[in-house]
Amino acid sequence: MTSTIRQLSEPFGRLGLRFAGPPDGEPLVLLHGVGMQSEAWVPQIDALSDLHAVYALDLPGHGQSGPIAAGAQLPAFVEWLRAALDALNLDCVNLAGHSMGALIAGGFAVEHPDRVRRVALLNGVFRRDDQARDSVLARAGLISAGRFDLETPLQRWFAIGPADRAARDRVAAWLAAVDIDGYATAYDAFARGDMVYADRYPQISCPLLALTGAEDPNSTPDMTRAIAAAAKGQAVVVEGHRHMVNLTDPKTVNAALVQWLKTPTPERSPA
Repeated sequence: MTSTIRQLSEPFGRLGLRFAGPPDGEPLVLLHGVGMQSEAWVPQIDALSDLHAVYALDLPGHGQSGPIAAGAQLPAFVEWLRAALDALNLDCVNLAGHSMGALIAGGFAVEHPDRVRRVALLNGVFRRDDQARDSVLARAGLISAGRFDLETPLQRWFAIGPADRAARDRVAAWLAAVDIDGYATAYDAFARGDMVYADRYPQISCPLLALTGAEDPNSTPDMTRAIAAAAKGQAVVVEGHRHMVNLTDPKTVNAALVQWLKTPTPERSPA
């Protein structure tokens, strides 16, 4: 696995990423969630890079990537992804995102269907109810005001007990190191992003996997099933796990991703 930095077209700056796998392998692009970095995908990179060219990207303002404009909303992050794929000379990719990364991946599959071979949305949000929307907007407001509580998201994302301890400690370290301005911008876009492309999910025609943890209180199983139903895809709910299921149960998540990557894809129209 190698880490590198690329320069994106204006108005975007540098792109940090991790790469592993055969350069001529079918590309798989991974997008992490708010407050994380590309290292959050290491269990998936290790499992999937034997056959695939795996690119795990740092979101804007996270890891080694430069910031996006303050106040940017989900469509700007989708445009950032287009610039990232252009810089990497990637035409058509398998695209998987977690949480905020899932919102970006879903939006990209809607806006650029010719560039997405398959799409996987892990622990995604979809059409929050009023109570959930009020709660996430309130958290976004606190973060924007500089009131960042490290413990609260960890309590939502992990069960209490030794089974999740190692993953929780890694995630806590990433959260503690995140740039607060980049975190605030991404979180606000995440808080307001669940409806942006929701009406257009039925336009997604490539194979779609929607996956979450059965005990995830915010990216709920009902949301995951609704995403899959809208896009005529597959829903997977992992029992006994919460928001960071790709770290707490990588074996199950990796198996689901392997099956998704084997799903036949529609023939692409000639350019």
